[in-house]
Amino acid sequence: MSHLLGADSVHLTLGTRALLEGVSLGVDDGQRIGVVGPNGAGKSTLLRVLSGRQEPDAGRVTRVGGTRVALLDQRDELMAGTVLEAVHGDADAHEWASDARVRAVHAGLLADVALDAPLSELSGGQRRRVALAALLVRDDEILVLDEPTNHLDVEGVAWLASYLVDRYARGGGALVVVTHDRWFLDAVCTRTWEVHDGVVDQYEGGYAAYVLARAERAQQAATVESKRQNLLRKELAWLRRGAPARTSKPKFRIDAATALIADEPPPRDSLALARTATARLGKDVLDIEDVTYTLPDGRVLFDDITWRLGPGDRYGVVGVNGAGKTTLLRLLTGSAVPTSGRVRRGKTVRVAELRQDVEDLDELAGLTVVEAVEREKRTIVVAGKELTAAQLVERLGFTRERARTLVGELSGGERRRLQLLRLLVGEPNVLLLDEPTNDLDTDTLAAVEDLLDGWPGTLIVVSHDRYLLERVCDRQVALLGDGHLRDLPGGVEEYLQLRGAALAASGAGSTSAVGSAAAASAAASAPATGGADTPSTPGPSAAEVRAARKEVQRIERRLQRISALEADLHTRMAAQATDHQAVTALDAELRALAAEREELELAWLEAAETAG
Repeated sequence: MSHLLGADSVHLTLGTRALLEGVSLGVDDGQRIGVVGPNGAGKSTLLRVLSGRQEPDAGRVTRVGGTRVALLDQRDELMAGTVLEAVHGDADAHEWASDARVRAVHAGLLADVALDAPLSELSGGQRRRVALAALLVRDDEILVLDEPTNHLDVEGVAWLASYLVDRYARGGGALVVVTHDRWFLDAVCTRTWEVHDGVVDQYEGGYAAYVLARAERAQQAATVESKRQNLLRKELAWLRRGAPARTSKPKFRIDAATALIADEPPPRDSLALARTATARLGKDVLDIEDVTYTLPDGRVLFDDITWRLGPGDRYGVVGVNGAGKTTLLRLLTGSAVPTSGRVRRGKTVRVAELRQDVEDLDELAGLTVVEAVEREKRTIVVAGKELTAAQLVERLGFTRERARTLVGELSGGERRRLQLLRLLVGEPNVLLLDEPTNDLDTDTLAAVEDLLDGWPGTLIVVSHDRYLLERVCDRQVALLGDGHLRDLPGGVEEYLQLRGAALAASGAGSTSAVGSAAAASAAASAPATGGADTPSTPGPSAAEVRAARKEVQRIERRLQRISALEADLHTRMAAQATDHQAVTALDAELRALAAEREELELAWLEAAETAG
């Protein structure tokens, strides 16, 4: 594997904070590197340094043989010219139209954009995709992407992952990508860099391998710290034996104890999202009944849909851009009124909505973080203990210094965390999350998911983050652009198959064509909700239904047992992290359980469809 780029003892300071301290890295041909780390740790800065956009204060970045590096920055602004000029410059059409790789980029990113369209007329998401396409059609040896999945839907993220894997699977360059999309990291990356506290830790594998390796390192560090604490206690006890004798104690023993005390390692930032109280939820929650919603331009967004949400339901919503995902949430909150039909709400329902943008915090820009929470509630009961707003804010990962920072000075990730906290202190029992992963780093996302795992109320999540949807939601539904809401027993994978079939049937990438194709495919099977009646087909017999229900129960019991076995294996792996052979054997058992789980889940879907 040939070397392409290297960073040697790179230092960079921003204001009074050192973002990079003596960082040394290498990028080799064929590597696909994912970069993770807390918000503000310096991930984007590292990319700019590696690509030559920003000079380090000390150290150097070297490239082998004139290696070319292309960077997709978060702040790319394309405003002048047309889409064609932005992507291909002044190149003649015959120079790129015959290239299958270029045509794939056009189909994957620019299907809904006219090549002669002025950039100034495009939406922010469309301009972002144009900027990404302009890099992908080039032949630079190293491609550096900063949050490329922003503004891409589930389908777009899946296409980009497949394209990048195909492009770099056999060498011919390298990829370095910053993203919070953990499914994307696992699907694409073969190596992970974690940026934190001015350093960069390197791990083999994608996100899942990185999490396991970091847990093993933490276990080893805890063992070392435990031994150090034991030795420190012994040294301190020895020093305290008789004050009069202290002056006669050997100096080297005093120095050793002092060194032990001074050797306390700085703690990594911790984040624990507290499970706050939830208002009681009755059996009637939210019902969308025969709802039609027509836009001002006459387009029918929803056509006679029905969707009933019960207590404890956990739904993920996916769909094409413009299909009405955000409008669906607005119908549930009551901020949008259907053209016909009705939305019924239970008497005990208390809804909280996390919106895509953080503009609702602008009116609080002059308040501190603690004051912004106190506006909602001054005290709250968590796990049986009453906490003040200041204590709760600290549990959410804001240090005491940041807790006294003005809201207007917070980073995007911090504003997102504050948004979530202000919702939770209101003790809602129905939580609607619209793209909740925006601006959050992977550690914060893990903490949010841990919180949602124990959420006792009803949860609806609209997101393109496949990892989040599959992690916290029990079921998924899709808006395919045909006015209907469709159940997805097969989850996100089924949605991608439906979209692929729709695109193949339409022969074009336009949203309207896809919508009509999706409507045709939806007619082949019963949709989750309202819509036109479909021809009846013979159903299973009563005996087949009973057998299927028994099979469902058997599979569910085995799946619960597998979950317990997997948890036990993870505990044993952490306990034996330093024993390579033991970890390898346990990992083999874990893989076997995962394969059995996958087979059981497919069998469950078939049995559940028969059981009804």
